[in-house]
This record gives sequence, C-alpha cells and structure tokens, in this order.
Amino acid sequence: MASRRRILLKVIILGDSGNQYKATIGADFLTKEVEVDNRVFTLQIWDTAGQERFQSLGVAFYRGADCCVLVHDVNVMKSFDNLNNWREEFLIQASPSDPENFSFVVLGNKIDVDGGNSQVVSEKKAKEWCSSKGNIPYFQTSAKEGFNVEDAFECVAINALKNEPAEEM
Repeated sequence: MASRRRILLKVIILGDSGNQYKATIGADFLTKEVEVDNRVFTLQIWDTAGQERFQSLGVAFYRGADCCVLVHDVNVMKSFDNLNNWREEFLIQASPSDPENFSFVVLGNKIDVDGGNSQVVSEKKAKEWCSSKGNIPYFQTSAKEGFNVEDAFECVAINALKNEPAEEM
C-alpha cells in the first residue's frame, strides 16, 4: 500500500465557559488523528473554550486556522446566544481570505446532562442558526460520553480541507 500523506489542519475551538472538552481530551492543545477516505488528517486542536482570557491570545493564535469549531452548551441559552460573537471575533482575528466560505462546525455539547431533560437549545433552533450562517454543519455531542465526537471531528477534517489551496491536495 502506498504510504499515505498526512495532512495537518489547524482547528480552533471557541465557546463560552463550561463547554470544556478538557475532561475528555485532557489538554488545551492537542493533536487528534482522523482518517477519512483513506487519508490521515492530523488535527491540531487549539481549545480556548471556557477561557475568558482568550482575547490576549492575539492574532497569531487564530491565524492559519483551517476550521473553527463553535461550541455551546445545549442546557445554557446564553452560550448559544454568544455563538454569533465568537464567530465574529474569529473572523476579525483570523481574517481569512474568503470569510464568506470559511469552514465552521457547530457543536451543541452536554446533551448527556440530566438525561437530556435540561436541554434549552433545541436541535431545530441550532440548525436554523447554522443554516442562516451559510449551512454550517451541526452536531449534538457529549464530550463526557464521547457521543458524536468522532463524527464531528471527521466533519471538521472534511470541511477544513475546503479551505486548503488546491495545489496542496
């Protein structure tokens, strides 16, 4: 079998406090390998979710991102309402060459809480927001249970590729 080329993608996770994946992945910065269509992608994940001091991270942190993952807690309406601010913040800081088509993925996390009974942000409401912003893929996840996390990151890899210049392929 031919040796597969590894593709490195920079992924930034933004969102309000309380949306931490840290319990699952144990770090603010990590790499995660995802295989899609027989290609191996190494996602370099920069997770600021839940750190208000992110503003001081500056442009270097955002620059060169291939995909931005916006996370909200399905049990906290404010975290959903803030998605717009996070998205705007990202576009200002990262200033991608084609902001209209930049790849975002939205995760509604913590669907495991209280057996789902505390959920205030419905999948429908979240999907409506995503489609109004240019058909952003949406996943409901439980980082704690590991539910849908793999699928979400495969989607991140596929979407991040869209931002790569053609000659990289």
